[in-house]
Amino acid sequence: MTQARNAELVAHIDAPGGGQVWVEGNTLLVGHMLHPSGTTLFDVSDPRHPKLLATIAMPEGWHSHKVRAANGIMIVNHERAGQGSLEFGGGLGIYDISNPARPRLITKWTTAGKGVHRYSFDGRYAYISPTVEGFVGNITMILDLADPAKPVEAGRWWIPGQWKAGGEDYPWASFVEPRCHHPLRLNDRLYVSYWHHGIFILDISDISRPKLVSQGIKSRAFPHPTHTCLPMPEKLKGRSVMIVADEDVSKLAPSPPAFTWMYDITDETSPIPISTFQVDGVGSDGTPSPTMTGCHQPSERFTGTVIPFAWFAQGLRLIDVSDPFHMREVGHYLPDPPQGCERVSSNDVTVDSRGLIYLVDRQRGIDIIQSSVI
Repeated sequence: MTQARNAELVAHIDAPGGGQVWVEGNTLLVGHMLHPSGTTLFDVSDPRHPKLLATIAMPEGWHSHKVRAANGIMIVNHERAGQGSLEFGGGLGIYDISNPARPRLITKWTTAGKGVHRYSFDGRYAYISPTVEGFVGNITMILDLADPAKPVEAGRWWIPGQWKAGGEDYPWASFVEPRCHHPLRLNDRLYVSYWHHGIFILDISDISRPKLVSQGIKSRAFPHPTHTCLPMPEKLKGRSVMIVADEDVSKLAPSPPAFTWMYDITDETSPIPISTFQVDGVGSDGTPSPTMTGCHQPSERFTGTVIPFAWFAQGLRLIDVSDPFHMREVGHYLPDPPQGCERVSSNDVTVDSRGLIYLVDRQRGIDIIQSSVI
């Protein structure tokens, strides 16, 4: 049965499971987990009655489960997800959605290997996590889309040791390979989650030459990978802080569910955790749990200090971070599991300009939710 506090369902959209949701104007964009579904666009000008506008398919063995848009340009990832034609190739599909009912492919930016995982996009630059010829794992890259028809690499950064073709010593033979999950920009800094290799802050005042400011390597006593490094745009209690969300998958050892951290980055050369948050009652006895029980990720679009989180089997969680030393839940929405599923798997969440929340389940369905605390 649905559970809710300070949150109310506006509408439910029955659609294939998704990896990411984004809203551009009155258009909801959904990146789906599995082919043949690629990307779907909905008109949400009347949020109680969403209307299907367009769909983009994907071939077998590939998915485009991430989507971002700005200034009428939509970017979707192309990433290998199984066995499929190598001719399709990994990279990014770049679309004109000035008419969202007729998305038009402008070009495809291609890269070697699996392709691109997650990224952010500010309308000019895309901050991406591609696999690249000659490198081990995903690296950090900045693409300039001043001309969307001709994307140009503006800069790249990697952990020393990833550039195998460059002869760098590889120090992780007994550990998992490095993998940039995705970068987020605030001013002239990139905040980069690097999966099991921790967090990195990069100086991009010269965007062609990203420079390391600092790194934060978590203890291997916490075996979940780092999914998101989300800096708060304003100081809280006089401190510069960053939300660091671990994802409850790919555990290096059996463990309780993943949670989220708050890091103090007032001295950005020495990021340090100052608090954590876990949903009340989840993993309270410290015993190992199945994957996708705990945290996934926060909304990267928000106003104020109440941050919506997609918390896998715990649905939507609204977390007040105004006191960064003591994060607290102020609302939640736990949907019913999709038909044929044992529990929900809330994968991503975003907020539109009206304050409406969009929560996508990786198995099936999207919920549009309103809240009195957003």
